[in-house]
Amino acid sequence: MGTEKNTYLYNDIAKHIEQQILEGVLLTGDKLPSVRVLKQEYGVSISTVLQAYYRLEAKSLVESRPRSGYYVSYCAQRIPACPIKSNPKKKAVQQGVTEMIIDFYQNLSNKEIVNLSLGVPAADLLPVAKLSKTLHETVSKLPAGGTYYDNIQGSENLRRQIAKRTMLWGGALGEQDVVITAGCTSALSLSLMAVTKPGDTIVVESPVFYGILQLANTLGLKVMELPTDPSTGIDLEALEKVLKRQRIHCVLLVCNFSNPMGSVMPETHKKELVRLIQAYEIPLIEDDICGEIYYGKKRPTPCLFYDDTGLILWVSSFSKTVAGGYRIGWVAPGRYFDEVMKLKLYLSSSTATIMQETVANFLENGRYDHHLRRLRETLHANSIKYIRSIGRYFPEGTRVSKPKGSFLLWVELDRAIDTEELYDLALAQNITFTPGNIFTLQDQYKHCMRLSYGMLWTERIDKSLELLGTLVKQLLTKDPALRIALPAKIL
Repeated sequence: MGTEKNTYLYNDIAKHIEQQILEGVLLTGDKLPSVRVLKQEYGVSISTVLQAYYRLEAKSLVESRPRSGYYVSYCAQRIPACPIKSNPKKKAVQQGVTEMIIDFYQNLSNKEIVNLSLGVPAADLLPVAKLSKTLHETVSKLPAGGTYYDNIQGSENLRRQIAKRTMLWGGALGEQDVVITAGCTSALSLSLMAVTKPGDTIVVESPVFYGILQLANTLGLKVMELPTDPSTGIDLEALEKVLKRQRIHCVLLVCNFSNPMGSVMPETHKKELVRLIQAYEIPLIEDDICGEIYYGKKRPTPCLFYDDTGLILWVSSFSKTVAGGYRIGWVAPGRYFDEVMKLKLYLSSSTATIMQETVANFLENGRYDHHLRRLRETLHANSIKYIRSIGRYFPEGTRVSKPKGSFLLWVELDRAIDTEELYDLALAQNITFTPGNIFTLQDQYKHCMRLSYGMLWTERIDKSLELLGTLVKQLLTKDPALRIALPAKIL
């Protein structure tokens, strides 16, 4: 109990200093109060103050100077501006996306490559040892070692644990409301098939996760992309205009930490969104896969919290927080429960028993929450380090999103840059990222990219960002004689 209290204390001290730095009250180079001064001011131990400073050091906000103390190292001038609001053409499109996606998956296991295109946190950030221990414990206790088929709806124990977690944001789901799936993509597939048929039109954000575009194409759906703000999400006025003038069969959004922009819809917007779907009787598929990877004090609420009509199909998984390879996701389908259950029976029947029970036990014994706290801290620190490095190494005018959760950055470069060309140059230097044009079905975002910071920060990562920034500068320099020399190839 005492350790938990100290954790809150040094967190509070660190957050107070961080806020003063980010708001410009403390400037780059300013000397911070000594450990002894803060000890007296807050009435805490020296150890607690040091923990607060270590936290700020991990985020590259302060630096320690031998025999001198701590100083502000954060420089606001190196922080790029946010990307501008998107403005796609308001028309429905039905087509495939680039095959470059295949390259990303082929390079996932290549250790020589610095993979800045990762769509999941790296194994270094996941509780591999504790999860393995839980797996062995689970198999030893399951009847027949877990080799039997589970029921179609999924493990009762796992559904209960998921339902219990909804209380963290004020939800009131019961285990009977949840259907377990083979990952988030499966949950999205079942949800889309439950509420649409081929030829129907769905509304999404723009840019939008390419997996959603692939899925819509596979199901024969038309996709309408709407303007989206990198901070607040989809433009609700644009949505309402579309709903008034044509038949929309489903809205599919990531309201908390969207992929790739990282936007979080404010609570007032979520309430308005729910009002709109209720007024037009249109189902909302809410992909909340990164909802628990937040940096603030409180988990952002899903839109589901504001719905009392059953029009929302709430979708998520443990792929981004525990283990993507376990393929454990879920959907709370609301009024579409029967349709989702029938589809699951026809398409996949039961979900892997051992994986379900392992994740359920991991949640039940408290290991999951302990892991989440550490994961959030690491990713938050990484986000600041990445943004600072981009500000330092990329050309002036580069814009970068400022996520409040998840592990993805949306980077907007000069419009003269073609990120597919940049991708080929970077791959030759053992670096990958995700070009922006695969997050749309329209001719846009060619000058944008998505970067993942879901890995341990190392000098190799910093050097990769430096090299990537140099490549961007080279592409902007038309005269070969003036081109900047590349740093050494990343190995």
